[in-house]
Amino acid sequence: MKPHTVIQGECIGSIACNYGFFWQTVWNDPDNAALKQKRQDPNVLMAGDTVAIPELRSKVEQLALDKRHTFKLNGVPAKLYLRLLDGGKPRANQPFTLEIDGIRFQGSTNSDGEINVSIPPGAQSGLLVIGTGDSRSEYPLQLGLLDPADELSGAQARLENLGFQPGEIDGTLSPETIEALSAFQASQGLPVTGQLDSATQKKLNDSHDGR
Repeated sequence: MKPHTVIQGECIGSIACNYGFFWQTVWNDPDNAALKQKRQDPNVLMAGDTVAIPELRSKVEQLALDKRHTFKLNGVPAKLYLRLLDGGKPRANQPFTLEIDGIRFQGSTNSDGEINVSIPPGAQSGLLVIGTGDSRSEYPLQLGLLDPADELSGAQARLENLGFQPGEIDGTLSPETIEALSAFQASQGLPVTGQLDSATQKKLNDSHDGR
């Protein structure tokens, strides 16, 4: 087993790809059981987390000569899922252009305002343009930089993405963050404490991460 220390912007998919593994192989390795229980989502790690990298095993395939053979690498590409809302309502059936690390995608959101595209596992940045005319919006994307929801910095990022303005995303429980947490809790029918308790973490995951 080789330990890998996570840096900002990495996820299990990108780490596994760099070491030549399927993401499931790394994520489900027994040496990563504690990390899996703590983070729960392989796409949301914290800088400084340690991922156990198993030994890479070789596999021999016996093939006939003078024939064409196709091999498919499972788990590549990765998937990017986005859901766009305006005032709490889905931006349904709107045209979009999405550019990820120089790769361009074009299409329309579905009836629930969703976009689901295949991207390289190590993609880190992009630009989403959605809508036309007065409804046209641009969203710079930073992929893999979202911290877990049980970390204050992760909660702040989710609050900002949901429109609750927590101030600087720095992992500090500032007055702006307390106000944003309180406003989010009120909107979800939770006790208004201004604190990142377990019920608030779950609602942030449900509202932002869809789980």
